[in-house]
Amino acid sequence: MGAGPGCNRSGSLILRTALLSTVALGFLAGLATSADAYWRRTSYFGRGGWYGGYYGHHVRAASHSGYRASEPKKDVGFGDYPKGPLQLVVNIGTQRVTLYSNGVRVAQGPVSTGMPGHPTPHGVFSIIEKDRYHHSNLYSGAPMPYMQRITWSGVAIHEGVLPGHPASHGCIRTSHDFAQKLWPITKLGVRFLVTTTEVTPSDFSHPKLFVPLPKPPEAGIAANGATEGRSARMPIRLADNAPAAEAGAAPAAAPAVTTELRKSVEMPTSGQSGADTPGTAQPAERPATDDLPKPAPTIDPLKPLVPWRAKSDQPIKHAGQVAVFVSRKEKKVFVRQGMVPIFDMPVEIDDPDQPLGLHVFTALEVTEDGAGMRWNLMTVPTDGSIDEGYRGRSRRRGKEPPPVVVNLKMPSTAVEALDRIHIPKQALDRISELLTPGSSLVISDQGLGRETGRGTEFIVLTR
Repeated sequence: MGAGPGCNRSGSLILRTALLSTVALGFLAGLATSADAYWRRTSYFGRGGWYGGYYGHHVRAASHSGYRASEPKKDVGFGDYPKGPLQLVVNIGTQRVTLYSNGVRVAQGPVSTGMPGHPTPHGVFSIIEKDRYHHSNLYSGAPMPYMQRITWSGVAIHEGVLPGHPASHGCIRTSHDFAQKLWPITKLGVRFLVTTTEVTPSDFSHPKLFVPLPKPPEAGIAANGATEGRSARMPIRLADNAPAAEAGAAPAAAPAVTTELRKSVEMPTSGQSGADTPGTAQPAERPATDDLPKPAPTIDPLKPLVPWRAKSDQPIKHAGQVAVFVSRKEKKVFVRQGMVPIFDMPVEIDDPDQPLGLHVFTALEVTEDGAGMRWNLMTVPTDGSIDEGYRGRSRRRGKEPPPVVVNLKMPSTAVEALDRIHIPKQALDRISELLTPGSSLVISDQGLGRETGRGTEFIVLTR
């Protein structure tokens, strides 16, 4: 009987210890679950869910530090592939993106484009901005990893969830693997097409495609050091007492005018005559004017360089590939280099009522020891219609859509389009002078659209 209370006390202690251990384990498990749930909600890649093409409003946007921790240490590319200008083609119909390099297919991956009500624009674009850790400024700061922009109005290709059908708000989502491999190899200006059908590049040649302009021969240097033409060295400024050299003659050193010589030709001061004066030195006879040493002509100092804002006869030099756009609607050729306008000029187009179609020519590599250029072609199917409100379309509500002039004639082939276009020689020479691999020529029935602006090449929208 006496042992009963002690046993009860021992049992109570054991039970109390077990309860405390259970509570502690449950608390620790709750902390782990909360931390894991928080990571799932804030991770950079869609673990928190998407809504209508962007991260749902119930999911907080990840901070940079939140998703940088999970990225690989080093981005990897697509392995060995032919080096040359890159081209990207997104096919809305098949929901796939294809990468070409130097005209050769390198890789293909799935995409998810704009859903009904938020379509992805179709046409010809180029990459105009890159941001590895971008956040949307339209949809609550939603993360857009590996973002590569193609319009300033908000369309880009980036990593995202792929449900197997169009589901975005206009952007082009691609897989993590494709986005990660694409990121390190692209540069601004890479050609980007969005179409509804399969479009593949093919090698193309035509006498009217641009070729590099031969460079003038450099000035030769003779054995004696004389140069043909202007000397490559800056002119050396002569001393104030050195005579100017005659054309073709080496500059000779002139005798300095000494103090004694200057004294010997000084005239007597007022009050003195030419007679001998006791106690004074007899001045020398004044020599004839022709016998006096002539002062050396001074050379104007070098003029300072013209400030970059000032007007100059020489064209401003820009860097980067050249983009040329020929518009049937405006009957002009527009030229940009490095996404900066260079010039535009009227062109003649045979049978101007006949559609030209939409043709994209890309310069791939220099051939024939610098005298030729290899090109490829991508023709985008169009109906040849012209949007009359293409340049200044308004997005304000209540406005009627701009009229569209429908042309029932079939668009020209690439060969026919080039045959019909006559670009002035002045423009041809200037383009050929700037031509480099990666440069492009776009022929279209449309005019300059609202998407073509500062910091872009020529963006041609087909829908």
